[in-house]
Amino acid sequence: MLLISFGTRPEYIKLKPVIESIKGKIPYKLLFTGQHVDLLSEIDGDIQELEIENGNNRLDSIVQSVMNNEDIFTDISAVLVQGDTTSVFAVALAAFHRKIKIVHLEAGLRTWNKYHPYPEEFNRCAVSRMADIHLCPTVNSASNLENERVDGKIHVVGNTVLDNLVGIPTLYDKHIIVTMHRRENHGNMDTWFKKINNLAKEYDEYEFIIPLHPNPNVQKHRHLLTNLTVVDSMEHASFIKKLASSHLVITDSGGIQEESSFFKKKCIVCREHTERGEGLEVFSFLASEETMEGIFRDLVEDNIPSGDCPYGDGKSAERIAKILIEELKF
Repeated sequence: MLLISFGTRPEYIKLKPVIESIKGKIPYKLLFTGQHVDLLSEIDGDIQELEIENGNNRLDSIVQSVMNNEDIFTDISAVLVQGDTTSVFAVALAAFHRKIKIVHLEAGLRTWNKYHPYPEEFNRCAVSRMADIHLCPTVNSASNLENERVDGKIHVVGNTVLDNLVGIPTLYDKHIIVTMHRRENHGNMDTWFKKINNLAKEYDEYEFIIPLHPNPNVQKHRHLLTNLTVVDSMEHASFIKKLASSHLVITDSGGIQEESSFFKKKCIVCREHTERGEGLEVFSFLASEETMEGIFRDLVEDNIPSGDCPYGDGKSAERIAKILIEELKF
């Protein structure tokens, strides 16, 4: 049986098309690792829940809660993990210790800096050393793995997040989508928010909309966003409609770089590095606290990128299903 593990909303969004594509073809069970508890209300079917025993360090707690938990792996001959969270690393490591096959979805992304993003860059590099099947979104990500001479089979399949977007029309309304949550930005979130708030005041013909991440390190700076429309975290479908009709995007997210490029949006990335280099200087633009306002002024007048989305065509899940049926042979 295949164990499919997820704990955050972005992980589930990217796994959902795969789950739908293998129903009735591959036996599987779902493991919820507990980061975004509200996600459970959106999922049908039987789900095994991991109990995370919180200690002084949240990352340690996640790893410790997965390890030595034999019930998770009963009757499991392969695991499917997505992305680069600490629970992905922990489930993969536990599977490796039991010589269970590891399938890594969204494999091969790299910034080459272990602290940007932290701890995700380490996690995905570590999973790549253990995985048996690497499902890469792009040729570049596959090349990264080939250059690292990892074990296992490497497949280029596109990014499954785009499978959720097929058929949604692109519009250009007078609103700017903003998302900020990255751990490496927590220490200077107040500065980012002040910069973005100044832009919202200057460009008041646009509505700046920010679904504010629930993390306390983000929420404590809510008062700085006086010129933005601040909303609670949105369901993915509602957020995507807003994204698809936006004029421009400001984010520190990874997945939104892919989604915005699919909708032909330019995206300001508030980070020092990105693991999604395929879209740089066409779809996405790295910004520092010093350069972000200038980049915004350039892009707000030139907001539609040229070329095709470099991250896939919205048909990744059907490719993955064929690979899993052939490789896992359940």
